[in-house]
Amino acid sequence: MGAVPVEMSRERFEELVAEALDEVPEELLGLMSNVVILVEDDSPEGEPELLGLYEGHALTTRGWDYAGVLPDRILIYRNPILRICDNDDDVVDEIAITVVHEIAHHFGIDDDRLHELGWA
Repeated sequence: MGAVPVEMSRERFEELVAEALDEVPEELLGLMSNVVILVEDDSPEGEPELLGLYEGHALTTRGWDYAGVLPDRILIYRNPILRICDNDDDVVDEIAITVVHEIAHHFGIDDDRLHELGWA
């Protein structure tokens, strides 16, 4: 997979992320709190294979003192995803998996459980 990276504009990639979010059930989106979803071109230095990242406090760890904090961030990394995909359809699938994976972290679901569920 990904011998030659798929070429895709940032604008088109962001549209695909928005489309992936449209596929998340409204009930789940309605439960999300104080979180923003962003597209970044590259993953952090030293982590070139990272496709997405959740930064923040999962809903399951927020206590009575959770207030006045900046929004959690879900980051979707464009270039790493494009590098592992062979075509536009692969990009759509990988974005959907990555978006669901990072949203799951917002709900407190860890990587081990996501692997069990097939969303790793």
